[in-house]
Amino acid sequence: MTDLQFAVVDARAERYAAVPTITLGLRVTDPGGARVDAVALRCQINIEPQRRRYTSDEEERLVELFGEAPRWGDTLRPFLWTHVTTTVPRFTGSVDVELPVTCTYDMDVAAAKYLHGLDDGEVPLALMFSGTVFTAGERGLTATPVPWHADAGYRLPVATWREVMDLYFPGSGWLRLPRETIDALQRFKAARALPTWEQAIETLLKEAGE
Repeated sequence: MTDLQFAVVDARAERYAAVPTITLGLRVTDPGGARVDAVALRCQINIEPQRRRYTSDEEERLVELFGEAPRWGDTLRPFLWTHVTTTVPRFTGSVDVELPVTCTYDMDVAAAKYLHGLDDGEVPLALMFSGTVFTAGERGLTATPVPWHADAGYRLPVATWREVMDLYFPGSGWLRLPRETIDALQRFKAARALPTWEQAIETLLKEAGE
């Protein structure tokens, strides 16, 4: 088994992707120095919210996810952000590859709620790797699994997530609503002669005392 090691060296907002994407710079190393012909790599990325501090404003915005702050000692637990895949090309010793992480602003998704609720600082990530390592030898191509213990940590700047969201949703976000709710909101908007959806929602909030 090839004992690969992984480290995230940087992160950037991808400006020209089809969907909002953060690209992680991933360094793959084989300490034994043998030639690796390819790696079909899978990665599970978890967010570890218990590994950072929060302001009072952030605590208020994250109540929906974790409950009231006095309970956070019990409720702050790692949770899944996403799964990603990539192919590592042939290398000897080490190689740097890009790991594209697709992002969403869907506020029904726990990771989007969490990231939206942060003002600044870093997002503690845990990356767990799996997949298949291909090496060529005297008997032909050999396929071995990526070691089960292969993992890496990274502290993603909140500013990087905000940058990618501002690139694709400048100054805005979006909510997914059932069709019936959209129809009702459209009727309300027409009845009040409100020109935009934003004004319709602001009117509802004002009437609700918010």
